Amino acid sequence: MPEVVVIDACQRQGRGGSPTAVLDEASFTDEERCRIPGELGTSHAVFIRATGVERGRPSYSLRFFTAEGELPACGHGTVAALALLAIREGGSDHHAVLCTTSRSFEGWAIRNRDSVTASFDPGPVNLRVAQASELRAVTAGLGLADEAVVGNACVASNGRPRLLLPVRSRAALADLSPDFALLRAVCDRYGLLGCYAYSIPDRHGRAAARMFAPSIGVPEDIANANSTACLAAHMARFGTDRLTVDMGDLLGNPSTITATIDNTDHLEHPVRVGGQATLARTVVRQS
Repeated sequence: MPEVVVIDACQRQGRGGSPTAVLDEASFTDEERCRIPGELGTSHAVFIRATGVERGRPSYSLRFFTAEGELPACGHGTVAALALLAIREGGSDHHAVLCTTSRSFEGWAIRNRDSVTASFDPGPVNLRVAQASELRAVTAGLGLADEAVVGNACVASNGRPRLLLPVRSRAALADLSPDFALLRAVCDRYGLLGCYAYSIPDRHGRAAARMFAPSIGVPEDIANANSTACLAAHMARFGTDRLTVDMGDLLGNPSTITATIDNTDHLEHPVRVGGQATLARTVVRQS
């Protein structure tokens, strides 16, 4: 039976992280793919297939699934895949080209003694101002008072749109008590992946965030790298070039995602996002 590796992705100082199932591509049905996260106690599963060489680097295709179905992208799943590829490759540095259903991009991994630090190009980020109606509906689904919202909420997409919602403080973020049925209905109505609520970054670029995505079967995500990349693109307009975002504390899995903006080389996609990962366990699935 296929061997599944569980990678704790986007850890904080060697602890926590989002458990992610990673396994080699095989002749699974999509129904079987959707069962794997539940079987392994993870929110997502990533399927890897070696595809040869591209741009002078080894290349791999990635597919991402939750219990609800396939996703076009998954940030912490990409970190987990890069970590496993680096562990298999050996050596200290690993550089690969990754292909999803929608695009091809580069990823990097550095092996340390007991962990891997992985990062990748999350692709272009599209931003727009949040409409008043969708903002009211989402905040109602979160049980959030209007006065707790500070700054400008926006809708960001690097594959699927999600609401980026600034709240007054980490304490206000921790107090959120979503009605997941209502929030799912709202997100479905407005075509949103979910809501990424975050505290305003301090002068060092440190913030906290919570990502709610019940429409894809993940009421609250332990770590969400793609949404952090979206936030980095948004905050870059206000002069912030580096973010360190803490997530997962209220779920008992402290996680941290880093995102940087590099405009010095006029890169097409100047955001790079990632985190630390370790191999948690290996499981042989039983039929």
